[in-house]
Amino acid sequence: MGCALTLAPLAVGVTACGNSSDPLSNAPYDASDSVKVSASHESRGVDPAKPLEVTTSGTGDSIADVLATDSAGRVVSGELSADGHTWRSTGPLAAGTSYSVRVSTENDSGAPGRRTVRFATKAASKKLSVSFGPDSGTYGVGQPITAELSHPVKDPERRQLVERALKVDSQPRVEGAWHWVNSKELHYRPKEYWPAHATINAYSRLDGLPVGGGVHGGPSKPLRMRTGDRVEAVADASSLEMRVKKNGKVIKSFPITTGKAGYRTRNGVKVILTKEPFVRMTSASIGASDFYDLPVHWATRLTWTGEYVHGAPWSVGSQGAANVSHGCTGMSSGSAEWFFKTVRQGDLVEHVNTEGESMPAFGNGFGDWNMPWEKWREGSAIEKGTREGSGPAEAARLRPRV
Repeated sequence: MGCALTLAPLAVGVTACGNSSDPLSNAPYDASDSVKVSASHESRGVDPAKPLEVTTSGTGDSIADVLATDSAGRVVSGELSADGHTWRSTGPLAAGTSYSVRVSTENDSGAPGRRTVRFATKAASKKLSVSFGPDSGTYGVGQPITAELSHPVKDPERRQLVERALKVDSQPRVEGAWHWVNSKELHYRPKEYWPAHATINAYSRLDGLPVGGGVHGGPSKPLRMRTGDRVEAVADASSLEMRVKKNGKVIKSFPITTGKAGYRTRNGVKVILTKEPFVRMTSASIGASDFYDLPVHWATRLTWTGEYVHGAPWSVGSQGAANVSHGCTGMSSGSAEWFFKTVRQGDLVEHVNTEGESMPAFGNGFGDWNMPWEKWREGSAIEKGTREGSGPAEAARLRPRV
């Protein structure tokens, strides 16, 4: 039986069959004839520097909504004119990216219309790539994340754009921030050390975005990092003892020697950079006046200028009694082997009471944790604005010290 024979109620029966006079109940009509988009459907090589514009022809149709998204799901912001006949993008388009523009309209009767346009922008001639560090893997809880840019970024607003596109997610979640070391390098660290057994992902959403000066963001390889146990060593140059803690509990202590007068070990927190089973250390490598040329085993590097924790069998008689090294932390071969096999890259070594200079935040390894949190945040272009000239105090040099 058809709807015409439905008896009660007649109005409801007619509505159920799709003959309602309410225009909102109808499927959207094709608005292709009345809606114009500045980028043609299925076009390629659209100039991303030009704004995207949507207009309606005539006075019968008005724009109700425009949703423009790229292939990464990023939404293009825009503004609609007061008369509802023009929409223009206010945010930049990405280069070398596919877009979908869905336009919803409404005619004089209130009926909805729809038009969808797809296009692609032309590729960028200059690309800003980001190299995250360290390599993906498992590290200690002190390991900062680094982002090395292929092109310098100095303008504060452009730095904000770049920084907002560099994402760091962790599980469990922690408070953290980027810090601009210089115009091409950023470091990311939490307010406190990373939690033990955390999962951290760093990635860039710069791809295609205009950075300025004809440069657009390029693709970047993401970083996936995990942390192990919380391992921290405290080397006291006054008591001449090192204590090693794992997840807050002391698991080992042994006598040590640190830098003597003229070669004092730096005070402060250092992050383990590498583990080297064998290193040849010479006086020439650090410009020492007293000659030495020594084969060194179980060497754990703390600075690029040559501070290590390592085996020093020649100074066993001074360990626990006097500071006699050229800046390294020396211990017996057995203790050095145990330390070498216990720690990993990213674990923490703090030197206290050394009478040496303070470990710098940047430029000689990872001294990031020596900078107070509020000052760290001042190096974020988003948090406090950037301060040019906060780069490393000196270039890194691979010079071992004993």
